[in-house]
Amino acid sequence: MSALNITSTDETTHGAYRAEVPGAARGAELTWRARGSTRIADHTFVPPEARGGGVAMQLVEALVADAREQGFTIEPACSYVEAAFRRHPEWAELRAPTPS
Repeated sequence: MSALNITSTDETTHGAYRAEVPGAARGAELTWRARGSTRIADHTFVPPEARGGGVAMQLVEALVADAREQGFTIEPACSYVEAAFRRHPEWAELRAPTPS
């Protein structure tokens, strides 16, 4: 899938990354909630007709780019975001420390 136009919202305590997906009735989204300087990525949705086309990864990459630019860390509570972090060890410094 070609690059999507991703928009983000930041309501201080929560937010999302969203993209319209051509040919889909519903857009894709990655939602997060805040805990201090960490964004907990808690849900990713891609319409069934667009799955497997890299849409979810583009949303995660937008979150990662903002983390680098804005200085927050990411806790991957969503299984897709967790898998993306495993595939990209170069993002390790952006991962929030695991609370003990």
